[in-house]
Amino acid sequence: MLIHHGYLGCSPLFPTVATSICTLTAYRQAQCKVLSLNCDSLNWRLLNSCPCCFYKLEDEENMSLEWLVTMDSNNSLKRWMSSTARNDSCTFRSDYWLDRLRVDKFKDEVRGHTHPTADTENGQDIKQTETVPSSSFTCVNQWRNAGPEQRKRMFSVFDESGIFIAACRHWFILLACDMVKSGELAEYPLAVVDQLLTVYGKNGGCAYNIGCAFAKMLGNSTLGPRASTLNLRIMVGATRHATTFHQHQSIEQHFTFWDEDKYTALSVFIWNHYREALADIQTLTAELSVIWETLNLTDADFIRFHAQEREYLDGLKQAPVKDLVSIRYVNVLDKLAERHLSHMHLALNQARVRVDTAYSKLQNTEQLAGYLEVQLGIDKHWEIRGEHYNCFREEALLLRYCSVLDELERLFELSKLSLSGTDAIRNTINHYNTQAAALVPPRPKLMWKDIVEYSFLGEFDLLRHSRTDIRDVEWTTPAHWEATVKYFKLQCAREEIQCLNIEICRLRTAIHDEETKTIATIDQLLITNSLLAMELRRRWQARATVNAVHLYRLSRIESQPAFSGRCGIGV
Repeated sequence: MLIHHGYLGCSPLFPTVATSICTLTAYRQAQCKVLSLNCDSLNWRLLNSCPCCFYKLEDEENMSLEWLVTMDSNNSLKRWMSSTARNDSCTFRSDYWLDRLRVDKFKDEVRGHTHPTADTENGQDIKQTETVPSSSFTCVNQWRNAGPEQRKRMFSVFDESGIFIAACRHWFILLACDMVKSGELAEYPLAVVDQLLTVYGKNGGCAYNIGCAFAKMLGNSTLGPRASTLNLRIMVGATRHATTFHQHQSIEQHFTFWDEDKYTALSVFIWNHYREALADIQTLTAELSVIWETLNLTDADFIRFHAQEREYLDGLKQAPVKDLVSIRYVNVLDKLAERHLSHMHLALNQARVRVDTAYSKLQNTEQLAGYLEVQLGIDKHWEIRGEHYNCFREEALLLRYCSVLDELERLFELSKLSLSGTDAIRNTINHYNTQAAALVPPRPKLMWKDIVEYSFLGEFDLLRHSRTDIRDVEWTTPAHWEATVKYFKLQCAREEIQCLNIEICRLRTAIHDEETKTIATIDQLLITNSLLAMELRRRWQARATVNAVHLYRLSRIESQPAFSGRCGIGV
């Protein structure tokens, strides 16, 4: 009866809601525009979503990274797991999403190649490969998000604990997958990288907040040889109650709006970055010209400073286990000597109860010293100030120094998060200065005004790795260090200009080709399907307006005296 009047019920018996056949026809027409423009080929959206990234031209300059993406997880888009699941056989069709079967292919990749090492302080374990490259830095072990797979478990109330996405450098969403009943497992980025390599091919770059750890995971996975062959570089920054189908539907609507919004702002992105890069080049060039003259430095000196610093950091090794035991033994000997004196003093001056307590501590320390002597294979006590004692005494002092420095860095990081007061930091600074003065040679004292300007992976690491006196080395002096930073910032600004010059030409060419193709399609449809042609023309008017703004901004950039790219369209 309903179909006779032009409606289709939403349930076979006793429907309460019906949909007009005309409405269904309109939905069908929405897909016809894609077919008419030949936008339905395999991976079409991935290859055309961002013209600046993927609309490559024949005669453009080569870039070290032909494509660049970033990826990370989002734990806000959760979906409750119902005890009585609703029957929903619909499967949302989209090339944004990687399905669970494809993701699950990589679920055992990490477990089979790595073993966990406990990190009880963080409440996480950090996956370590059996062989760690000598050039790896401490961020692999310090970054909390690179925790163990078995610890990354989400509350059982959620069927999906969030999503994992990849986006290009202009913030277009490329891929997404569900995080199913878990945290940020390795299988999600591995599945994303698999698809990125399939679509975009060689010489790509992928930024990830645990890039150091993920690079080792990727190398140990089945994708490792493929990623190496294609020269992939890994770099180190409302739906909870819906069904899977409707959750994907809602999130994709957000993705679609997001991409349209970013396309509208694409020329603003290029204009702002071009202007900032030109300003940086002008400012840094002027500053470096003064530095070159004042400090008598050249570009080769900055490159040499960077190489020397990297060589120094690469050469830092953790002390062998035997050395750590020896250091502990030296500390026990110090305590043993101290408690011998304490016991003798109390025996002469204090009550019997306190003498017994001191003697008990003395016995415990002697037992610990004996245990360590067995571990080290020592026949007799090392003498205080003896040869072996002095050999490891400096290492023991350095170990205490580094421990205080770690605490100082931790408190300072908490203070930036408003989780720790300045009094605790000031007390730790005083403790640090005490330990720094005990080293040979003594380390410089820290003041509050000095530490507030520190960056954790710069000055703190430089203080920590100080077994060798590097105070007189050129690259450690503040003036040379700041000049080197400015030099490499200048190089990055010039590289950004080169990249933007290519993207400007890509965007202008993409707009030209899109306009030519769309207008030709509309003219053809006016003959064969005038209604579809009218709808396509209406939508094209909005797109053409945005493109006109893009062309205006690109012309402004090209009219700048400092513009170094080429004008016009490419091929």
